[in-house]
Amino acid sequence: MVMMAGWSSNSVYALLGSLRAIAQTISYEVALVLILLSVLFLLGGFNLCYFDIYQGNLWFIILFFPIGCIWLISSLAETNRTPFDFAEGESELVSGFNVEYGAGGFALIFLAEYARILFIRILFVLLFLGSGVRSFSFFLKLNFIAFMFI
Repeated sequence: MVMMAGWSSNSVYALLGSLRAIAQTISYEVALVLILLSVLFLLGGFNLCYFDIYQGNLWFIILFFPIGCIWLISSLAETNRTPFDFAEGESELVSGFNVEYGAGGFALIFLAEYARILFIRILFVLLFLGSGVRSFSFFLKLNFIAFMFI
C-alpha cells in the first residue's frame, strides 16, 4: 500500500519516498519474523494463550533480554519512529511518500501509521511481557510501551 500511495500521487519525490519506506520495511520485517519464529518454536504452537501460560512465573523479556531488545529496536524501525525515520528525508522538503496527499488521504495514511504502532505494541506485550488480554496489567503494559514508542 505504501508503494501504491507513492506511485499514485504522480510525483517523483513521492515515488522515491515510497521506495525508501518499502526498503526499510522489508529489511526490518526479516528480523521481526525471525524473532517471532524463535519464540513460537520455544512454545511449540501458534496459540496466543500459550504466551500467558508460559509467562506465568517469568516474563520472556527477562529470559530473552537480548532478543527482546532486538525486537524493540526492529519494531521502532518498522514503525518509522525517531531514530529510524528514513522514509521522511531530512535533506528534502517532502514528507516521504505522502507529499501529494492532503485532508482525508493524509489522515488515513497517518492513522495507518499509528495503527501499526498499536499492533506492534500488542505483539510486544504478548510476546515478552506476558499477561492475559483481559487483565488490567495488560493495558498498563500497553500504555507503557506506547509511551516508549511515541
